[in-house]
Amino acid sequence: MSSKKETSLTKQDNGFLRLADFNMAGMMAEELDGLDMSFERIKIPSAGSTVFEVPGENPGEPDTVKEFSAVILYHHPLHAYYKTKYTGGSQPPDCGSFDGITGEGDPGGNCNTCPLNRFGTGENGSKACKNRRRIYVLREGEIFPLLLSLPTGSLKEFTKYIKRLLSKGRKSNSVVTRFSLKKATNSGGIAYSQAQFAIDRTLTAEEYALIGKLSEQVREYSRRVGFEADNTVETDIDEEAFADPETGEIIEPLK
Repeated sequence: MSSKKETSLTKQDNGFLRLADFNMAGMMAEELDGLDMSFERIKIPSAGSTVFEVPGENPGEPDTVKEFSAVILYHHPLHAYYKTKYTGGSQPPDCGSFDGITGEGDPGGNCNTCPLNRFGTGENGSKACKNRRRIYVLREGEIFPLLLSLPTGSLKEFTKYIKRLLSKGRKSNSVVTRFSLKKATNSGGIAYSQAQFAIDRTLTAEEYALIGKLSEQVREYSRRVGFEADNTVETDIDEEAFADPETGEIIEPLK
């Protein structure tokens, strides 16, 4: 059995300028007609590991990296509630939401007031309705986006990062973000992997114009990606309330 390659992702000389001749909508229609429309995934490990699994050149053999840099093209909340424990497969949830505001299905309705969206309603004190955030990213030198699904335990750090960008008048798709992981521990003393975010560099005006067009295309396709892409069979050890350790304030994830 071959071992996973330990590598680092280096920047490409041409940045994101290859997008000038790329039209995702056209390529999806022409090359992927009738095929699987899902995006390849960057995976966050469990048990406190500090390396990501990223798609490699050989399918089925992902590379492992301690960090990577990419532009955040688009991101949105994803809520999913299963009446019976999810065990894998492509079945949709009994109730789901692509905006974190309105649930569709049973029970459906307002996510903010839904009793299933409260800590303590699921296993080990978690929520019965699983809250994640989908982030569509593009690495330098590539032209097709990847999907990173943030579990609950990483939402607080992502919220802080987005707020820092906004305070400087920047949008998430105007900079190259550096992603890394650190080992964290939940209230029950169980270790999990928590994503960290930092600005790598600001896009040039020419790059930003190209990225903006791709961001709109990704936004259009995002609702067509099924819930199974987020691997909700993962454990819920990282799910706990987002309390600021210094102030005790409960930090609400971005909607």
